[in-house]
Amino acid sequence: MNKAELVDAIAAKAGLSKADSKKALDAFVATVKDVLKANDKLSLVGFGTFSVAERSARQGVNPSTGKKISIPAKKIAKFKAGAELADAVK
Repeated sequence: MNKAELVDAIAAKAGLSKADSKKALDAFVATVKDVLKANDKLSLVGFGTFSVAERSARQGVNPSTGKKISIPAKKIAKFKAGAELADAVK
């Protein structure tokens, strides 16, 4: 499913127009980004938790040349599914 199909599905389930559904989805995505930029986490009970994790610097290997490379530390976005969501996909 892509973004346009998701907007259509939201519109159908919520009884909203496609334009309102797109605004709501865009607002949700922007809010998640803002929360993660602030190094906070967003918990939606039953659905899941969006959070930020830090990966430490490490050594890696370039697969095409075999040379060792240095991979810098960075922050990544994580999502952990909640119990209801996990049970729904079983």
